Amino acid sequence: MPTGYGSEISMNHDAYPTLRVRRADGIAYVTLDNPPVNVLNVAMMSDLRKLLSALRDDDSIRVIVFDSADPEFFIAHVDMSLVDTPDAFAELAADLPDGVNVFQWLGELLRHQPQVTIVELAGMARGGGAEFVAAVDMTFAAIGRARIGQIEALMGIVPGGGGTQYLAGRVGRHRALEAVLGAELFDAETAARYGWINRAVPADELHDLVDRLARDIAALPEGVIAAAKHAVAPEDLTDGLLREHDAWTGLFARPAAEQLIRGGMANGAQTREGERDLEGLLRGLTG
Repeated sequence: MPTGYGSEISMNHDAYPTLRVRRADGIAYVTLDNPPVNVLNVAMMSDLRKLLSALRDDDSIRVIVFDSADPEFFIAHVDMSLVDTPDAFAELAADLPDGVNVFQWLGELLRHQPQVTIVELAGMARGGGAEFVAAVDMTFAAIGRARIGQIEALMGIVPGGGGTQYLAGRVGRHRALEAVLGAELFDAETAARYGWINRAVPADELHDLVDRLARDIAALPEGVIAAAKHAVAPEDLTDGLLREHDAWTGLFARPAAEQLIRGGMANGAQTREGERDLEGLLRGLTG
């Protein structure tokens, strides 16, 4: 059994300012902590990429569990202030492989991570947060609390971080179009019925279920996880990600997207109050 099993170690928070990370029994527990609403900004994306890269070759970690320090928001969405700072992600883009943008690359890192990745979803995951959920191996969501949706259409764009491709693979083309163009929040039960997540779980049972599953997987005999992930391999989405990127960038360059994103920020997006009904806020700008 690899060293580190049976111990619990907190990793240096200074190394990952937007994350809280601890290790125990072959599991890395990663808590997203980027106030006020856990937007997926440059800092969080950088931390996640660094952490996933660091864990990739760590044989003592077999499972990675993601949750949120904020009970209302898992990942609100990608930072909308990108409209004012289009070069903010340039540093992250410097070492990208061909054929993906910075947002898609985070999803691809998750999809191809050698460890089993699990999201414990107790709050909202929109846009880039919903893409994150669709990229991991498994997601379990709290009934009455968790909600998930692709909100990008209300900003005049489409998902650009793998969401169109991951969704189609999980729920089928017809339901993916419903999620992308309907731009509504799905409750945990509906998301589970559609196949977007694994299971909807009573909120007071969510943590115990995820922790028990993570520990059971981490305790499997050597080689079982690698064999399973090799056999149930992620689909090659090279062509689809290129199509998605072209669609996203083409819309992002249009005046409508800039007006809607700026209007959303001016009217409360990325504040706790505004994020509680971001769909309503953005629909009000198009009415």
